Amino acid sequence: MVWMALAMSVAMNASPLSNDNSRPAGNKTAPKPSASRFAYPVAAKGSQVDTYHGTTVADPYRWLEDADSPETRAWVEAENQVTFGYLKTIPRREKIRQRLSQLWNFERFSAPFKQGDRYFYSRNDGLQNQSVLYWTSSLEGEPKVLLDPNTLAADGTIALAGMSVSEDGKWLAYGMSSAGSDWQIWKIRNVETGKDLPDELRWVKFSGASWTTDHKGFFYSRYDEPQGKELQAENRCPKLCYHRIGTSQSEDRMVYHRPDQKEWSLGGGVTEDGRYLIIGIAKGTDTRNGVFYLDLQTPGASVVELLKDFDADYSFVGNEGPRFWFRTDYLAPKGRIIEVAIDKPGKENWKEIVPQCADTLTSVSVVNDQFIADYLKDAHTQVKFFDLAGKFQRELALPGMGTAGGFGGKRTDRETFYSYTSYTTPATIYRLDLQSGASTVYRQPKVAFKPEDYESKQVFYLSKDGTSVPMFITCKKGLKLNGKNPTYLYGYGGFNISLTPAFSVSSLVWMEMGGVLAIPNLRGGGEYGEDWHQAGTKLRKQNVFDDFIAAAEWLVSNHYTRTDKLAIGGGSNGGLLVGACMTQRPDLFGAALPAVGVMDMLRFHKFTIGWAWTADYGSADDAEQFQALYAYSPLHRLRSGVKYPSTMVITADHDDRVVPAHSFKFAATLQAAHAGKNPVLIRIETRAGHGAGKPTAKQIEEAADKWAFLVKTLSIK
Repeated sequence: MVWMALAMSVAMNASPLSNDNSRPAGNKTAPKPSASRFAYPVAAKGSQVDTYHGTTVADPYRWLEDADSPETRAWVEAENQVTFGYLKTIPRREKIRQRLSQLWNFERFSAPFKQGDRYFYSRNDGLQNQSVLYWTSSLEGEPKVLLDPNTLAADGTIALAGMSVSEDGKWLAYGMSSAGSDWQIWKIRNVETGKDLPDELRWVKFSGASWTTDHKGFFYSRYDEPQGKELQAENRCPKLCYHRIGTSQSEDRMVYHRPDQKEWSLGGGVTEDGRYLIIGIAKGTDTRNGVFYLDLQTPGASVVELLKDFDADYSFVGNEGPRFWFRTDYLAPKGRIIEVAIDKPGKENWKEIVPQCADTLTSVSVVNDQFIADYLKDAHTQVKFFDLAGKFQRELALPGMGTAGGFGGKRTDRETFYSYTSYTTPATIYRLDLQSGASTVYRQPKVAFKPEDYESKQVFYLSKDGTSVPMFITCKKGLKLNGKNPTYLYGYGGFNISLTPAFSVSSLVWMEMGGVLAIPNLRGGGEYGEDWHQAGTKLRKQNVFDDFIAAAEWLVSNHYTRTDKLAIGGGSNGGLLVGACMTQRPDLFGAALPAVGVMDMLRFHKFTIGWAWTADYGSADDAEQFQALYAYSPLHRLRSGVKYPSTMVITADHDDRVVPAHSFKFAATLQAAHAGKNPVLIRIETRAGHGAGKPTAKQIEEAADKWAFLVKTLSIK
């Protein structure tokens, strides 16, 4: 999620385990026979009860919030024994894993970017756990390895989490994360020699690095060292700092810090002319933000609060001296480009450069003295070019209904690079000559499948309240609409994040087995601008679930599938989506795969960055919002004696974004409540986090287990 994917979290005064009666006595996790053929581990029930605005809510598995306790570790081990014991009985599991490995083994690249006289890009030769960062002096020159994360951990669980190259191309600042954690350690490497300086920056999270144009240092954000468990402790009040290379972190200069504003997060970026530090201020995951700046060329200058009303989204695009350009949704929910003169910052002096149109403006860059504007038209990319006065020049011809990204560079650059992908097209890298307008293929992956054997189309269906919602459907050509096709319905619906077409080896293997891939663009996302996003937030969150349920009903009524062949999946906020829908409509789905989901909607804001999500979800601390959250919270919606779909909850022991307690408590409650004989399991990955940086080997293993589970539970031949 931009910030669900980058999210932040808040602490409450009491510890999650502050009540002594929340922890059960002794280790009682040994499996016991259940009404089904599965012997699920017994999760002892504590007596914890909380009162919210006069409503008492039991939380018997509160003890599972302590991921490091002996009781929780024993429960995790016992659950994994049941889950992997079941998966091992599925004959096709190994064949699926082998096919995934075979198809995954293809060379892939990132779009290059240029700093100084060097080009930088990443490459994966196929099955490398982590992509390798290279540099070269020319586009077709001999590449040199700059950073290979695969050498840092035998199991591939140390990943490159962020990077920034100085403008002269001589220095690399890079962040590494371990075992999937959001925490990063940043270091500095000499590009020419490949050697690191002694500098080491710790307690960095949700931050990039922005070099000053003298190449002597960079700005970054950090938190204070956590007091307590670093994977669960709240993350508040970051500090924007400046690090000068060759010095210790203790000498870093604090540029901006607002302990009086505990919900503020800070990020700093230096303008291309080197004159200003642009400071972005966000309140949690709220799209409405502030923009301040610091004049770097005026000694003793103070931070200026330029845009301080927090009334819209403002994304800095570039500047011409004191004239700042922004992409904003102020009075334009689908986005426009404006100019703000910092000597006359009042709204009455703002100048509209590119007005809002029917499509959603998602991002803008300034290259070759022109705006390159990335739009979404019904959830697929359109790219348009405007001169700096806002005059339309042309539209980029793309290969089809897909997703294009990149288009970075400097105002003086005459070339840029971008990637293009679709559900049937692996990401291809293009070089765009901005003077001639010609796009040429720079790198094109070769995957061992025939794209022409598959088709992808977009349909529109009506949700419960009559709203028209788009959905992409991808499958083998010639699919018979006989209601018998196994179908995987995947969704997200939150935090202004858009689901746009992208190639996936995992999805390809599903379709090879005769499966249908369906991805609706639910409210709560950003596909149609801020109004679409807000329609799926707080008291309107049920709209998201209604949209997803309506997609499932459309697939059944249009004979793509039937309920016993229909599986639903999603991760993070999408895991919440799956949990909410499988508890509201257990009759509608044959299987459910909620991954790293936000399942306890009453306590999510008490861990790591969860407090930041209240901008989308609301908070149980508010009486009205509590009622809405309690009504759909997956953990609290489970009812004893109900037959739920075959379920495999997926989480990871190092997830410090959506802490695994969400999935632990949901799985324990589900297993105790479930009346059916079909499996309701939890798969708990070790040395892994929320998903970013997950090694290729672990991605393949997880995908194989997901599809094997569906092959078995949906009776796929």
